[in-house]
Amino acid sequence: MQMEPVLTVKNLSISFFSNQIEKEIIHNISYALNPNEILGIVGESGSGKSVSTLAILGLLPKNISKIKNGEINFRGENLTKLSPKAFQSIRGNDIAMIFQEPMSSLNPSMRCGEQVQEILQLHTSLSKQEIKVETLQLFQKVKLPDHNRVFKAYPHEISGGQKQRVMIAMAIACKPKILIADEPTTALDVTVQKEIILLLKQLQREEQMSVLFISHDLALVSEISDRVLVMYQGQVVEQGPVTEIFNNPKHTYTKALINSRPPLDVRYKRLATIKDFMDETVDKTIVTKTQREVNHETLYSKPPLLEVINLEKEYLSKSGWFSKPESFKAVNRVSFKLYEGETLGLVGESGCGKSTLSNAVLLLDKATSGTILYKGANITNLSKKAIRNLRKDIQIIFQDPFASLNPRIPIGKAILEPMRVHNIGTSDKERKNLVYELLKKVGLDSSFFNRYPHEFSGGQRQRIGIARAIALQPKLIICDESVSALDISVQAQVLNLLNDLKENYGFTYIFISHDLAIVKYMSDNLIVMNKGEIEEMGDADVIYDHPKNDYTKKLIHAIPKGL
Repeated sequence: MQMEPVLTVKNLSISFFSNQIEKEIIHNISYALNPNEILGIVGESGSGKSVSTLAILGLLPKNISKIKNGEINFRGENLTKLSPKAFQSIRGNDIAMIFQEPMSSLNPSMRCGEQVQEILQLHTSLSKQEIKVETLQLFQKVKLPDHNRVFKAYPHEISGGQKQRVMIAMAIACKPKILIADEPTTALDVTVQKEIILLLKQLQREEQMSVLFISHDLALVSEISDRVLVMYQGQVVEQGPVTEIFNNPKHTYTKALINSRPPLDVRYKRLATIKDFMDETVDKTIVTKTQREVNHETLYSKPPLLEVINLEKEYLSKSGWFSKPESFKAVNRVSFKLYEGETLGLVGESGCGKSTLSNAVLLLDKATSGTILYKGANITNLSKKAIRNLRKDIQIIFQDPFASLNPRIPIGKAILEPMRVHNIGTSDKERKNLVYELLKKVGLDSSFFNRYPHEFSGGQRQRIGIARAIALQPKLIICDESVSALDISVQAQVLNLLNDLKENYGFTYIFISHDLAIVKYMSDNLIVMNKGEIEEMGDADVIYDHPKNDYTKKLIHAIPKGL
C-alpha cells in the first residue's frame, strides 16, 4: 500500500518585485516528498531550487516577493496560509534546514555547543543538564572528532567540514520529519564531501527522515537520492527515480547537466557548456595521448620558469600566556619545477598546505627556509620595491570573486588601477581602451565598465577577476580554487576561457582545487599534497590512471562519478 506523501507542492508560482515591476520566477511547479525518502533537486543558480524550498519554511524575503498561487501541504495543512508565529513552531522542529555556507550560518560570537543548545531550549522541555548531554550526543552522532573540544569552540576555531557537521547537528536536534539540505557540500574537499554524503544517508535511515537534497551537481545527487527533480528557469523539466534520470535522461537540459563535468576517461579540447547542449554546438574534439606527449616534449625542453627548492613554512602557536610556543610546519621541504606554458595542478585536502605554498611563491607570506627561483634568479629575499615589480609578473585569481573586488569601486576602475600602478599604457584614456578590450576577451561587454560588483553573477565576477589578473600581462597566474564556488556550466565556461588565454598569450598556471576531475582536465603535471608534504608528483593522466599512494587513491575514489 502506497503511503501518503509527507510534503506536497502543488502548482506553486512565486514572484519577485523590483522597482514595482513584478517578475514571476517560479512557474507552476508540482512535486511530492514521500516518507523516509531522499529527493534530489538539481539545477544551476537561478533555476529556482533554493527559492522554492525557502517558501516551504516561510523564509521568502518580505516586501519583495510573494506566492502568486499554489499550495505547499504538510500534514494536511497548507503552509502558504500560515502566520509567521505559526511557522516558528514548525521551523527547526518539524522541518529543518542545513544552509549552503556554514560560516555565515553559524553565529561567530557563540560557542558551537551553545548554538545547538539554543535549538533544544526553544523546542523541548529538557533541563539544562539534559540539553548539554543531548548536544554532546548529537556531536557524536554527526561524527565530530573530539566533540568535547568542538562543544566549547567558536566557529572560526574548527574546519569547514566540522562547521557543516555542527549545522547538521543543529538541524537534526529536534528529530524533524523533513530535512532540507541546500548545497551542503559546496566548496568542501572531495573527501569531506563524501563523508557528509554518507553521514546524511546514515542519519536519514536512523531517524526515518524525509530529505530534500539541493545541488547543482547531478553526479553528487545521484549518490544520495532515491528520486531526482530537475529544475531549469523556474520550471520542473524532469523528475523520476535516480537511475532512470541518470541513465536515460529525456530533457536536453538534464543531458547537459550530466555531461558538463570534465570526464575522467577522455580529454576534450573544450568542455561543453549547458548552452552548447541546448544549441547543439558541442565540440567533441579530443586531445590524443600522442598530441599531449608532443606538447610536453616541447614544454619541458626549456629551462623552468619557476623552481622551488626545499621550501618550508613554519608557524608558531601559543595555547596560553605562559605556555611555550609550539611550531607547526604548514609546508615541509617542498621542491618542484614549473615550465613556461605549463598548467601545474595542486591538489589535497584543506590544511594540506596548498594555499600556504602559493602565498610563499607570491611572496605574500615569507617562507621560513628554502629557495624560490624565478627565471633563474633567487626571489626569496627581495626588497619591497623589487617585490612590487615582481607583482606584475606573478598574479592570482582568488576563490571568492565577490570578496576580492571592492564593492565601492566600479569594475572598470578596479581593472584599470593596477595598470596605472605598473605603468601599462601611457594615459588613462589608453588604459580605458585596454580595459574595454580585456572585458571583451573574457566574454563581457564593454558597457559593464561603470557597473559595480554586486550587479554581476558569480560567473561574471570571476571573469572580472580574470580580466584584472591578465591586465598586467603576467607570466605566471595562480588560480586558487578559482572555480569552486561556480555552477557546473559556468565552471566549464571559465575553464575554457583560461585555456584559451593560455593558448593565445602563453600564460603559465598553478591550478589549485579540491575538485580532482577539474584539476585532471586542466593540468599537464600534478602535485598531490598532504600535511605540508608532496605525496605524489608527475603527469596528471598517469597519476589518475595509476595512483601509487594510498592518500591519492582515497582522493580519486571520493570523486562523485554518478551511477
